[in-house]
Amino acid sequence: MKFVKIPSIAITRLSIYVRSLELLDKKGIEVVSSGRLADLCGINPAQIRKDLAYFGQFGVRGVGYYVKELLFEIKKILGLDKEWRLGLVGVGNLGTALLKHTQFLDTGYTFVAAFDRKPERIGTKIGGIEVAPVEAMNRLVKEKGVEIGLIAVSSEWAQAAADMLVKAGVRGIMNFAPVHLECPRHRFIENVDFSLKLDALCYRLTTGRAV
Repeated sequence: MKFVKIPSIAITRLSIYVRSLELLDKKGIEVVSSGRLADLCGINPAQIRKDLAYFGQFGVRGVGYYVKELLFEIKKILGLDKEWRLGLVGVGNLGTALLKHTQFLDTGYTFVAAFDRKPERIGTKIGGIEVAPVEAMNRLVKEKGVEIGLIAVSSEWAQAAADMLVKAGVRGIMNFAPVHLECPRHRFIENVDFSLKLDALCYRLTTGRAV
């Protein structure tokens, strides 16, 4: 079978489709046309069809997509048909906001552990999670089944935090620190740098051009 490389932006768009389909499902809408779904997502109908075609045949010609069915299939593709257990490193302002962000629960992500280096933060509870010292990471990651680690620390400490997560057995890392991290090939890192998004927005405001 020929391997088809799927663009990362297509995976991002799948998440957008999930959010829109969930809204339709909550409203009790059973069928949606590609045009209507495109309007909700702000994406061209042809692009939606192309993205879905990477994974198989979806929808019925002349009818559209069955909302529950398509939602189920896309969630399965993304691995969202299960609960993902999260561990956070760094409970400063950003880390605290992440722990208190209730939308994570609605989308199948659950914080089960939080770690920090500062003594005054150890033992405090944020969003129902007791903050543990980083020295306990190796044990707690295994005990609580942490699968994804979120790094919300300074740039100077981010690599050390990533190394600790990898050593503890975490396979996926979301990095909020504005720095490139090194990790083994069998681990996966997603970088979230708000300043990059702001830079892109400033470019659009300055030039009037899309990025």
